[in-house]
Amino acid sequence: MKTYALEMEHITKEFPGVKALDAVSFQVQSGEIHALCGENGAGKSTLMKVLSGLYPAGTYDGTIKIDGEPKRFAAIKDAEQAGIAIIYQELALAKELTIGENIFLGREPRRGFGIDWDQLYYEARKWLEQVGLHFSPDTMVGALGIGQQQLVEIAKALSKDAKILILDEPTAALTESEVETLMGILRDLRRRGVTCIYISHKLNEVFALADSITVLRDGKSIATRPASELDENKIISLMVGRDLTELFPRVEHTPGEVVLELKNFTAYDPENPSKAVIRDISLNIRKGEIVGIAGLMGAGRTELATAIFGAWEGKKTGEMLVDGQSVHAKSTLDGIKHGIALVSEDRKRYGLVLDQSIKNNISLASLNRLSTSSVIDANEEIRQSNHYVKELLIKTPSIETAVGTLSGGNQQKVVLGKWLLTEPKLLILDEPTRGIDVGAKYEIYNLMNRLVAEGMAILMISSELPEVLGMSDRIYVMSEGAVTAEFDWRDATQENIMQAATGGR
Repeated sequence: MKTYALEMEHITKEFPGVKALDAVSFQVQSGEIHALCGENGAGKSTLMKVLSGLYPAGTYDGTIKIDGEPKRFAAIKDAEQAGIAIIYQELALAKELTIGENIFLGREPRRGFGIDWDQLYYEARKWLEQVGLHFSPDTMVGALGIGQQQLVEIAKALSKDAKILILDEPTAALTESEVETLMGILRDLRRRGVTCIYISHKLNEVFALADSITVLRDGKSIATRPASELDENKIISLMVGRDLTELFPRVEHTPGEVVLELKNFTAYDPENPSKAVIRDISLNIRKGEIVGIAGLMGAGRTELATAIFGAWEGKKTGEMLVDGQSVHAKSTLDGIKHGIALVSEDRKRYGLVLDQSIKNNISLASLNRLSTSSVIDANEEIRQSNHYVKELLIKTPSIETAVGTLSGGNQQKVVLGKWLLTEPKLLILDEPTRGIDVGAKYEIYNLMNRLVAEGMAILMISSELPEVLGMSDRIYVMSEGAVTAEFDWRDATQENIMQAATGGR
């Protein structure tokens, strides 16, 4: 009988009002990279929290086997002793400590009554060599980039003699070169017999790395197959339970009058008032169209969105017109008053109050509209919140659920609900599908088409060129703070956008 490095059998986990995992089963062979795929809310992270001991035995049903032996973990430490280590998307490092201190935090080698610092840094240096991180172990972690911090997390896991390494969306904040470095390290770990469980929405990465793939949907295990038997379309179909014939549902839009026009619009760095971060931009966005903004990181796209919305703290020159009237958006309240809404690229930092309810988040930008004599109409707040939960297909047991407990895709829908309640003329979407799964993306694309059909203007910023090409009616390209090209979607290609994004016109 075959022995697997890991078996999870009939794992069921319930929270009040929702069954997060429903008899999930899958097996992983020793020394393979096994990808876990599914929409946000499918149960991937919950399953890994069960495996890593964050949800202790007794809080779920089912069996975990390591090398054929049943295991019950009362805490994370028990899972670590069994050779399981997990690296979360949001890294758990102490930025004010050194690399070596982070690697051995809570497990420092001792000499007498104190820490053996020489031994700690000697051992840390060995683990850093294993992950190819060429830094002194006494370097402060806060001085490292995100990709380098990721490697410290892997070194930390390996130092605990991890036989099963779980990586939850490990490349979400990495550059392309950092992704390549990480992939090389994971392939090397596979050669050394370490078993990896890889959770990612990026299917190109899954197929570049994975030996086998398990797909979850609505808390159930749908399929476990060798990667060679699958392709992206098959995985998407398994994830969402239906075929997505077109990833980007293009609809012919009929643009109307100009909603927003910029003339020689310039914004300056708040800390260096002589430095322009967006320069002499002229563009327009019409009612009933999606305008895409493409460009490389640092091109000034987010700064442009922030300046239009009124959240930019530096000086602005040039002219901004809304419905033909010159306006000066000096604050976010001004932006809202003029019918502009901004869905930020960092929803957790700028878009949501994570410990507050869905209801409170949806109503947050519209309290004036929901109030009479400074008293909030609680019934109307509940009615509007329920409307957007239903309209946007937000998966939640209640509008009183804390937003921080929702999946990324559902959090993004709450942000959209918050801004749609303000009834904007112009909706600015900055990286609207970052970190969410393909099914939730498709729902957001359909929502965008519906809003445009109802007459809204949408300005969409995206680093994913297929998304810009697939959803935009017109595309402006930015480079170094300036617009370098404008394309109708019929004329736009990845090649001519990239040429303009790198400074060509």
